[in-house]
Amino acid sequence: MEYLLKSSARRPLVNVGKIARLTKEGDLVLVPGKVLGGGIISHKVTVGAYSFSEKGSWKIQKAGGKAMPLSGFIKKFPDGKGVILIGG
Repeated sequence: MEYLLKSSARRPLVNVGKIARLTKEGDLVLVPGKVLGGGIISHKVTVGAYSFSEKGSWKIQKAGGKAMPLSGFIKKFPDGKGVILIGG
């Protein structure tokens, strides 16, 4: 929870390559910052984040996944069960 309360300047930046390394097909991922387009992702994941770079969002969607704004992600998965938190 403390990650979500940080000022925007202190939120982590996470590349899709890191998401790919730490997840498997079908995982739910919460990034309390911005998702960037560095690296490669080849499996489907659902990612909720404060923001996405255009390339980061595109790569997640190209792999069959979903890039969701944080508010929509929290509404869809309110209990947080099975969600992987990935920070900087």
